[in-house]
Amino acid sequence: MINKHSIPETGFIRLSTILKFIPVGKSTWWAGIKSGRFPKPVKLGVRTTAWRAEDIARLISSFEVQSSSIKNSPIEIDP
Repeated sequence: MINKHSIPETGFIRLSTILKFIPVGKSTWWAGIKSGRFPKPVKLGVRTTAWRAEDIARLISSFEVQSSSIKNSPIEIDP
């Protein structure tokens, strides 16, 4: 289960940690960044990329809202 309380409130998070909370592959993650579905990274150095913890927490919250709205919506069956 995704738990946004397990990530820091501020700071930066590396991809390996993000993928523990959001179960997608690296290729899917990078494609999601390109399409705008996932937040853009921040370059911390020549070979260091990370994401703002606030952005990842917001993303996880949006998944939780989507999930709860799907669970609470009535299922319509066409006759």
